[in-house]
Amino acid sequence: MNKQIELDNLYQKEKSNKNSPLYIDGNTNIIFGEGNPRATLMIVGEAPGRDEDIQGRPFVGRAGKLLDKALSESGIERKNAYITNIVKTRPNNNRTPTEQEIKQCWPILEEQIKIIKPKIICTVGACATQAFLKKPLSITKIHGLALPFENLMVIPTLHPAYILRDPQKYKDFLSDLLFVKETLKNLEK
Repeated sequence: MNKQIELDNLYQKEKSNKNSPLYIDGNTNIIFGEGNPRATLMIVGEAPGRDEDIQGRPFVGRAGKLLDKALSESGIERKNAYITNIVKTRPNNNRTPTEQEIKQCWPILEEQIKIIKPKIICTVGACATQAFLKKPLSITKIHGLALPFENLMVIPTLHPAYILRDPQKYKDFLSDLLFVKETLKNLEK
């Protein structure tokens, strides 16, 4: 079956299920993900923010624009990756998703991963990284490392919202994405 059709079917199934974890806190705007359904790279954040909730797309606010800039500078085209979040709706008050919300939404992300079959998952920020690796870790210590996750590789990076607060960390963020690009190139040989 066509991967885009599979993703669309998964989205429609979850959207029509009013008991779905997508409807946490009464949210109705689902930001499911976008990009290449055959991507070798998935970029996964924690949850949509205000701008994402308004536009219905992942990573489109100030942090998303910074992500786009860094992707471009590292030679990764956004349209060639698949970008999503673990939690598909905006948490109230733009807070970090709770463990319960992550657990509830995790099976949906797992289905997306099974459909897309990326080679690398680039986790964006501490929350997404900890959700994948199932333990608390310091993102400032492990960003830019290739870590095993099931039959894939996870490469954590700093969250662009963090870079907006500490612009001196941009070089680390860009270095992480350059490492992602180089690792993908090596895997495709």
